[in-house]
Amino acid sequence: MCFLANRTDAMTQILMHARLFDGDQFHAGKAVTLEDGRISSIIDSPNKLGGYEPHDLTGLVLAPGFVDAQVNGGGGVMLNADTTLPQLEAMADAHRAYGTTSMLPTLISDAWPAMEHVAHLIELAHRHWGEDRSLSAIKGVHFEGPYLNAARKGVHPEEQLRPVDDRAVDLMTHPDLGVRLITVAPEKVGPGFIRECVHQGALVSAGHTAGSYQDMTAAIRAGLRGFTHLFNAMTPMGSREPGVVGAALDDPDTWCGLIADGFHVHPASMRNAIKTKPRGKVMLVTDAMASVGSDEAAFTLHDQTVTVQDGRCQLKDGTLAGSALTMIGAVRNVVELIGLPLSEALRMASRYPASFMRMDTSLGLIAPGFSADLVAFDPETWTVKHSWINGFHRAH
Repeated sequence: MCFLANRTDAMTQILMHARLFDGDQFHAGKAVTLEDGRISSIIDSPNKLGGYEPHDLTGLVLAPGFVDAQVNGGGGVMLNADTTLPQLEAMADAHRAYGTTSMLPTLISDAWPAMEHVAHLIELAHRHWGEDRSLSAIKGVHFEGPYLNAARKGVHPEEQLRPVDDRAVDLMTHPDLGVRLITVAPEKVGPGFIRECVHQGALVSAGHTAGSYQDMTAAIRAGLRGFTHLFNAMTPMGSREPGVVGAALDDPDTWCGLIADGFHVHPASMRNAIKTKPRGKVMLVTDAMASVGSDEAAFTLHDQTVTVQDGRCQLKDGTLAGSALTMIGAVRNVVELIGLPLSEALRMASRYPASFMRMDTSLGLIAPGFSADLVAFDPETWTVKHSWINGFHRAH
């Protein structure tokens, strides 16, 4: 399908006076021009505007828009069998306010009809791609389960965890869904399932798995692309059994997602993972729930009440249930908790996940020809002030 039809933004924009981070390095005294939903040029700040619609970004950092591969909910909405298109847009709106301009709505393990509903919903969303709506941020879908291991289920309802459904590959890998990310427990589905999903164009990650190092190496040979929320809901690394974590850190070609909220993973563990993996292979994800962008302190997930206390999403028994993390919050935490430079934190939020999603020829850099997906934020307060998706601007 053609996602660029029916564009209405003929105005050329110029973004000036920001501290520009282009995905590689910072620049001063530069301006960025946008036209027809793309970045058209990076130039010295002009004295005359000459037909441009100007945006004065004095005091702000201008960077590639954030790319989040794991968004369960936001704006008071969870992605599930009852979600409507306006609710899906409310999710995207909520995360856009925190700098996310590309996202994969994520379905936590659910029944087959719910999976069909979400697939149809994502297809509907893509019909609005290129319009002046936050639905344009939805680049695909993430099926997190239901083909997981109950021993590492986390918040996933055990009654929904099951063997692979006969029609699973056809549903979850359909090209009309855009980017298709599937999280599985490799020891439950086997290398053949992973190989078939990859052959059909999907990205497959390991998560909620009690598998061994050998299970993971077999999965990697079959095409496994990454590891969902590294360290969480997987076998840890031991001296004689490297486990899932050991396999993830040992392999140089796979990507690892990190939930950098200060609850899911200790800063020292995050630092060690980032030092161990090749540069570009660790990316930030939020694993965000309905509370992001909402005033509600509690919400329901599969008949269980999830509460948000001091920034932590949890069940009544204290089990972590996703997060209340935002992407700008994750960037801040990587800088303040881990001690990485802002430039690397921004890459982990944009360029690296874009590469994981095979969208690095259009996302993750501010360069001519790339999508005009951008974020401008205050580096002192870590608040997002402006965002652009396909060139459509919104002040926050």
